[in-house]
Amino acid sequence: MKSSVTISLVNEARGGPFVYWADVQEACKEAKALGFTGIEIFAPGPEALAKSEAAKIATDHGLKIAALGTGGGWVLHKWTLTSPDEKTRSNAKDFIARMIEAGAPHGAPAIIGSLQGRHCESVDQIQAHAYLEEALIYLSQKAKSAGTILLFEPLNRYESNLIRTVEEGMSLISKVGQSSSLKLLCDLFHMNIEETNIADSLRKCGEMVGHVHLADSNRKPAGLGHTDFKPIAAALKEINYQGFVSAEALPLPDSSKAANHTIDCFNRYFKS
Repeated sequence: MKSSVTISLVNEARGGPFVYWADVQEACKEAKALGFTGIEIFAPGPEALAKSEAAKIATDHGLKIAALGTGGGWVLHKWTLTSPDEKTRSNAKDFIARMIEAGAPHGAPAIIGSLQGRHCESVDQIQAHAYLEEALIYLSQKAKSAGTILLFEPLNRYESNLIRTVEEGMSLISKVGQSSSLKLLCDLFHMNIEETNIADSLRKCGEMVGHVHLADSNRKPAGLGHTDFKPIAAALKEINYQGFVSAEALPLPDSSKAANHTIDCFNRYFKS
């Protein structure tokens, strides 16, 4: 398994669970010194990857781009794939498609988290799932054509009412029928809320696991909550997971200390 740490370029998302903020150069320098092998970028849009020179800076420090978050489309524009408004759904789909294209040359898959949306009074559960499945068929094919994968993240009940467990995520992927290019992002914070047993759920996912977000039970850096990471790491090793374990955690008590806590946990439990 490989280690990664998040960097947010979206100022409007301050207060969110990202270890580093804005200064890509300094973040990459520190991440490399600590022993991370990748960075995950939360960007306001696909053009920001080039504008920030994040890929070049990462490469200069010997780091990979682990993934690209697409949540900026929700934070900045309130777009979702399940909106009752057709234009909003189209904007969300186009935004993700362009993020797929931006990340593909760097081997960085795009993540669908908050942009999945939710069902509501104006879009019932059946219709919301239909919208989501339709979008994922298109976007996963887009990822396949670009030579990359697409990551779908189940979210806990306080953030979504669509796909909340990894079992529901697996069912969604089966319905979409794109298991080679559509994988699950298993976020340990969300799983702590929704799963009966995190390790068992990861075993059930098997090869559908495409990315892992590392945070403790309270969304603080790993080691500052009550999650037992030993059985979780063991389960990932059992399914031969070779991807990134990426810190999506609150920068507490500050970014540097959060990164230190994370890499200590990674080295203790997850390092291959």
